[in-house]
Amino acid sequence: MQKKTRTPAAKSVKRSMKLALRGSKALVSLPKSRGPAAALTIRRLEVQLTEAQAKIAELRASAETDFLLDILNRRGFARELTRAVAFIARYGATGALIVLDVDRLKPINDAFGHAAGDIVLKAVVGVLRRHVRASDVIGRLGGDEFVLLLWNVSEADARAKAQVLEAAIDQLTFVFRDINVSAGASAGVALLGPEADGEAALVQADKAMYVRKTARRAKV
Repeated sequence: MQKKTRTPAAKSVKRSMKLALRGSKALVSLPKSRGPAAALTIRRLEVQLTEAQAKIAELRASAETDFLLDILNRRGFARELTRAVAFIARYGATGALIVLDVDRLKPINDAFGHAAGDIVLKAVVGVLRRHVRASDVIGRLGGDEFVLLLWNVSEADARAKAQVLEAAIDQLTFVFRDINVSAGASAGVALLGPEADGEAALVQADKAMYVRKTARRAKV
């Protein structure tokens, strides 16, 4: 699993959020005078405060979204996973993580450029969206690695879903420079129960994915 790195874009978003937050705090100081002028000033400050808060929300959302694929990035998924683990522990719900790695993406990038790789990634996300429920969560851990949070599934259900996703992605075909290209995917599963630790489950699913990838390569 790739280590978390903060990109210049992420640093810029964080700085923007700080500036917006600083501005919103500054807007709460009200004039000491009374009368129509004070009322107008208060109203103007209220509008500015609302705009600043909306900007903060927008920046926070952008900081947790993968811009290329319009799904959660590692940071955004970590937030959702923390919430899910807390909910599962409190209400005795169940869930599962599927970590999925796209096979042969690097050779595609090397041979045809990153624009081709982006097309493959978008197609993979399309498959993921078609095969999960609206209540489930899709995230990109980085590079060619994705993660899904599935609600209320058994171990058998989660493993069956992982196989379905692998098969669907294996069937994807692309044409780059008049050459037919296929990708593929390897998936690992970890369950989330009342005693689950989100980060530990993510590591477990990641390790299971690499075991699966090794097994698939051995069959080729």
